[in-house]
Amino acid sequence: MLNIGVIGCGGMGRDHIERLTSKIQGAKVVAVTDVVEENAKKAAEICGGKIYATGKELIQAPEVEAVFIVSPGFAHVEPLLEAIKAGKRVFCEKPLCTTAEDCLKVVKAEAEAGKHLIQLGFMRRYDKGYIQVKEALQSGAYGEPLMLHCTHRNPEVGTNYDTPMAVYDTAIHEIDTLHWLVDDEYESVQVILPRVTKYSHSALKDPQIMLMRTKKGVCIDVEVFVNCKFGYDINCEVVCEDGAIKMAQPPYPSIRKNAAAASAIDTDCFVRFKDAYDTEVQNWVDCAAEGVINGPTAWDGYLAAVTADALVKAQESGQIEKVVTAVEKPEFYK
Repeated sequence: MLNIGVIGCGGMGRDHIERLTSKIQGAKVVAVTDVVEENAKKAAEICGGKIYATGKELIQAPEVEAVFIVSPGFAHVEPLLEAIKAGKRVFCEKPLCTTAEDCLKVVKAEAEAGKHLIQLGFMRRYDKGYIQVKEALQSGAYGEPLMLHCTHRNPEVGTNYDTPMAVYDTAIHEIDTLHWLVDDEYESVQVILPRVTKYSHSALKDPQIMLMRTKKGVCIDVEVFVNCKFGYDINCEVVCEDGAIKMAQPPYPSIRKNAAAASAIDTDCFVRFKDAYDTEVQNWVDCAAEGVINGPTAWDGYLAAVTADALVKAQESGQIEKVVTAVEKPEFYK
């Protein structure tokens, strides 16, 4: 049994606590903490865990064997460094940190510690559809990947959502998943801003077309449209030398009524990727018994951060921008 302490007990934190308590085998939440006392109390009611005043106290608690970080991104760096110091494995919800500099601090600290402890919560790598595409590419039956065509559509967003958030909050999932699919890292990016939908507002350019080129020359286009109105619509097609691989959609029935045939489209990520969330957490717990991390690493979190920064720069410049890492990928992460 893996005894887990959860830092961050807001909506998503409590969702993970429910998952760990009622769905995941081999895990138990024994400690919780949140800067909002009421959130911690609600979490403790779910799992029966002890409430700690701070993340540092929770990490240092002897009964806590592993740490789940679900606090806001800006608050991640300190508990991550503390957990590395304590030698405790971590599941950290994305982002790793909100700045590339802080991500690099975590990368260096983990590499210096000499043990893989951190897994980052990019759940799409555990989605059945993406896994099928990955397996098809790895088979070699379709040749090398040449291009990827993807969409990330959301029904609507609030007026607090602005142009950079299309990268940091939305396309960040594609940034991670797509480089994993083609087993490559990014070289350059560009953003094209089409005509703005009438459903947007002055601080948001919507939709956007984000272009990414990998070091091996794979070209990727991602349509980000966060006020599409019709549903949460995620698509991915990989064009290869000897074929094209298109990710399957969730298997909803086709309904015929009123002289029309239609299939449902999900309306939010928590429905679309519900199974992926469950699978990634179960896998993390299972791997704890073997002392390994086989999901997205701290380096993946750093790579996502520098790529996102380049895309936001491209939003502003309209030019092709280089994706620059401050250091080469350490051998520790290869």
